[in-house]
Amino acid sequence: MSTSGAAAALRSWLFVPGDSERKQAKALTSAADALILDLEDSVDPAQRPAARARIAQLLAASHAGPQLWVRVSAPGGEALAQDLAQTCARALPAGIVLPKVSNAQEIIAAAERLAVLEAAHGGAAARVRLLALVTETPAGLLALPQYPQVLGASPVTRARLAGFTWGAEDLSAALGASGKRDRTGALTFTFELARAHCLLAAAALEVAAIDGVHTEFRDAAALQRELEDARRDGFGGKLAIHPDQVAPINAAFSPSEAEREHARRVLAAFAAAGNSGVASLDGQMIDRPHLLQAQRILAASKG
Repeated sequence: MSTSGAAAALRSWLFVPGDSERKQAKALTSAADALILDLEDSVDPAQRPAARARIAQLLAASHAGPQLWVRVSAPGGEALAQDLAQTCARALPAGIVLPKVSNAQEIIAAAERLAVLEAAHGGAAARVRLLALVTETPAGLLALPQYPQVLGASPVTRARLAGFTWGAEDLSAALGASGKRDRTGALTFTFELARAHCLLAAAALEVAAIDGVHTEFRDAAALQRELEDARRDGFGGKLAIHPDQVAPINAAFSPSEAEREHARRVLAAFAAAGNSGVASLDGQMIDRPHLLQAQRILAASKG
């Protein structure tokens, strides 16, 4: 059975259709940090009962591969309750991916549902984590600035929340947009706004920010550009839709040896300075932001 863990340490999140045993078997042998067993967009509604049964079977089986997360149906309908009840009948996943979030209360309600499930299984509280897709609806994007205050005031939800991620496909459809990028290939203003708000809200709550999918999975060069941008801006991982995307994602979000060595030297400089607010390294003054960044790098590389 999958075990839970901090989303901040999860670099690659590979989507796998919940009703495809073949694709699941292949994904379990991949180097992905987490598999997202999908009950939403990649599964025909008529196949959802079979997908729930398949996922329940997979969660109950022992394996040493990636963490198993489940993307459930959107809030506001009976399908979400059925997804959780049937897939978690025998065992719990590492986490739930909640799509099409429109307000903070939907995240709180999902956290409360998970608490009931955990109690039924006799497990530890807040063991099943929660990753929220927070930009897929116009209402959700408009509400994002409120999330840090509202969710921060809910200790139960805050303890369970692993991170935020963003998506452009559903938002594009909701807006009736004919495209998401301009002539240069850059995101247009609305979609860059969605990406930025996701990153800022995650940082305000001190949870992981996971970059959205790169849909052109055969375009390795474009994926690499997105990865470089995401790492530069502060994202800690990225969603994937194809196994070939996993290795580049893992590499992009794994600090290099040079970065780790510099981070260790920053920590050593602060220790030598008596852990004060400033220190000196290579003839330059460094302060608390440098220390925080060094700590993040070593945490991402597990020392």
